[in-house]
Amino acid sequence: MKKFNMIDEEFECINCGKLVSKLEYSARDHCPYCLYSIHIDINPGDRANDCKGLLKPIDIEKFKDTYKIIYKCEKCNELHKNIIANDDDMDKIIELTVKDS
Repeated sequence: MKKFNMIDEEFECINCGKLVSKLEYSARDHCPYCLYSIHIDINPGDRANDCKGLLKPIDIEKFKDTYKIIYKCEKCNELHKNIIANDDDMDKIIELTVKDS
């Protein structure tokens, strides 16, 4: 079982530049405006990953009674997943579900 270190803090998104507030009900792990994240954790909240690349949202998958954003690191190409947050931009979430024909 992975160890979860609860870190919920305000930050400025390095992708879109917007100020992101605390999530309050869990640990904030991505920007709710552009959905980007940073490849900073090995286990949730440990800040132990040396990569520090941008995690680009590339897809959505169903997870229990919610959804996860699937990311691809723009630096090391590793795939990563984060559960969506209540305040995520739903238009951005929907865009990720639309596949090119």
